[in-house]
Amino acid sequence: MTSTGVVDAARPCVMVDLFGRRISYLRLSVTDRCDLRCVYCMAEDMTFLPRNEILSIEELDRLASAFIALGVTKLRLTGGEPLVRKGVMDLFASLSRHLGGGLRELTLTTNGTQLARHADALARLGVRRVNVSLDTLDAARFRMLTRRGVLGAVMDGIRAASEAGLKVKLNAVALAGTTEREVFDLIHFAHTRGMDITFIETMPLGDVGVDRIDQYLPLDELRQLIGTRLTLIETGERTGGPARYARVVETGRRIGFITPMSHSFCESCNRVRVSATGVLHTCLGQEDAADLRAPLRAEGGEEALRAAIAEAVRAKPRGHDFVIARNGTPALARHMSALGG
Repeated sequence: MTSTGVVDAARPCVMVDLFGRRISYLRLSVTDRCDLRCVYCMAEDMTFLPRNEILSIEELDRLASAFIALGVTKLRLTGGEPLVRKGVMDLFASLSRHLGGGLRELTLTTNGTQLARHADALARLGVRRVNVSLDTLDAARFRMLTRRGVLGAVMDGIRAASEAGLKVKLNAVALAGTTEREVFDLIHFAHTRGMDITFIETMPLGDVGVDRIDQYLPLDELRQLIGTRLTLIETGERTGGPARYARVVETGRRIGFITPMSHSFCESCNRVRVSATGVLHTCLGQEDAADLRAPLRAEGGEEALRAAIAEAVRAKPRGHDFVIARNGTPALARHMSALGG
């Protein structure tokens, strides 16, 4: 790290786990709060963390900078909904100093409701692409799935992001009884606007008040359905995440498939997640956790923090063991909103 706090691009990655996987991607949650209550993500009546347990903007900056110093080249801010966090644009502004140094990409995943207000500023600060969650194009169904959302606000956000020069990728959680009816409309919406779209299997994280088996749609089935009208060509392309991509011959654009339930992608996992309280989770589907708030706030400086990170990463589990069953309890009590997926 230079005297200005910018990480040198030549610094090697020193985060390698016991299985030889090099960790270069950090998903940092800035809040567990969200302005929606999506049926696959959280319960309708959520109890969020007390604000005094959440890391400050300055602490989030120090934490992210420590990961960048250890070799993280891609940083994604998540939530909850990251854009509802007070001061989050100050965090983007501060972290952007690493772009052109050790950090190659600074980005975020958002539900899009606040994106119209922030798209121009994000582009000015060096964000080049964003992931927007969009599970339906039907306004009534959107309100039902989110329990309160307005589809028009998300559409305004997508439009503003595109006009600001941000590359948009859509994420859609595959939901049985819903996605089958809209999959072709979603693909058409994305591809005619120059956007890729990724479908994601629902995961048994947290009690959301419904039986997960009623939500679960294996992506093998969805892919077969897509193949009845569109021609999919396998591609080995990767974007640093878990998606496997196929290119649609008819549109020339890609569809991603993230399959934590039906097909594990753990062998190539290069990412870790940190909650807004400073807890490092090296696997989304395991209970493993390392408290980074203590070394972050303790005497001993950045070296002690980096040592705690490297030690936790070294013990990263081989993979997850998700199971969805009728009347089954969630695989983990932790809600998706705690880490942003």
